[in-house]
Amino acid sequence: MNDRHDAGGAVPRLTSLSHGGGCGCKIAPGVLAELLATQAAPLPTAAFADLLVGRETADDAAVYRLNDEQAIVATTDFFMPIVDDPYDFGRIAATNALSDLYAMGARPILALALVGMPINVLPRQTIAAILRGGESVCAEAGIPVAGGHSIDSVEPIYGLAALGVVHPARVKRNSTARAGDVLVLGKPLGVGVLSAALKKNELDQAGYAEMIDSATRLNRPGIALADMPDVHALTDVTGFGLLGHALELARGASCGIRLRYRDLPWLAGVEALAARGIVTGASARNWTSYGAEVELDSALPEAARSLLTDPQTSGGLLAACAPGAVDDVLACFRAEGFARAAVIGEMTGGAPRIEVV
Repeated sequence: MNDRHDAGGAVPRLTSLSHGGGCGCKIAPGVLAELLATQAAPLPTAAFADLLVGRETADDAAVYRLNDEQAIVATTDFFMPIVDDPYDFGRIAATNALSDLYAMGARPILALALVGMPINVLPRQTIAAILRGGESVCAEAGIPVAGGHSIDSVEPIYGLAALGVVHPARVKRNSTARAGDVLVLGKPLGVGVLSAALKKNELDQAGYAEMIDSATRLNRPGIALADMPDVHALTDVTGFGLLGHALELARGASCGIRLRYRDLPWLAGVEALAARGIVTGASARNWTSYGAEVELDSALPEAARSLLTDPQTSGGLLAACAPGAVDDVLACFRAEGFARAAVIGEMTGGAPRIEVV
């Protein structure tokens, strides 16, 4: 950036103002579980019969039935900068927030902006560019940014509270996969590694373009997947990495999961960067939280653990479907431009653990 802030000094890099970036900012899953364990138990279904999805299974959004034909889906997501370009930061954050709606099978209807900015550090035009980036993604999704809330904060923070609608019978949960289901991943992995390379000034223009293209691609296939009865469960892969979000599927279904490492799609250059040790601190925190529930084949590359736990900012949808529906699910993804959607494993019998072969 060439802008200058109000006091006349050089504008700092956005990523230099935050201690973490993107979905790597998330509280580690193990710590989060401890915090939630101190809270009151989820409200009984009898007291709120129309609350179809609450916080019981760490699903992507809450769902509340309005009537026999409509349910409202509500979520919020926000984080600190993963890139230095303010417009791109806004786009990524908005895409990531809307992903939770698509992961429930919902069609977005509106968003509210959540804005925390160091007003005396960043110039007004930089903050305005972040907001424009978010609005551009909402416009692409066909919804307005209808309001929001802002605060003066030490670190820059941006995201959305987002609402969508879905038929109550078509809600896709993360807890309803079945033994024998096939797992299909919509986007290639590695956004966290690329963001770490960016922060170290080791990401070239091609790598940056690859990261932005993935992180700003709306997970719209979720709407069509909601209409497929053989798609039994759906979530998106974000801050807890592939293993963390796959474990949520396994726990919800009380099933195991087998992932095939050779079939995992990666963004260009990610494996080489990880082999050089360019990874995020969040990947180690993720492994500490749930590594005891994962078995890695000893023949996997040395960097496999860091890659499998890599926090994905605005990552892909992960669908569990009947084997006979795989072709239709892949066609659904590819019709929306997700050319690298791939079959990566299956749900198995036994305890809720993950085996990576």
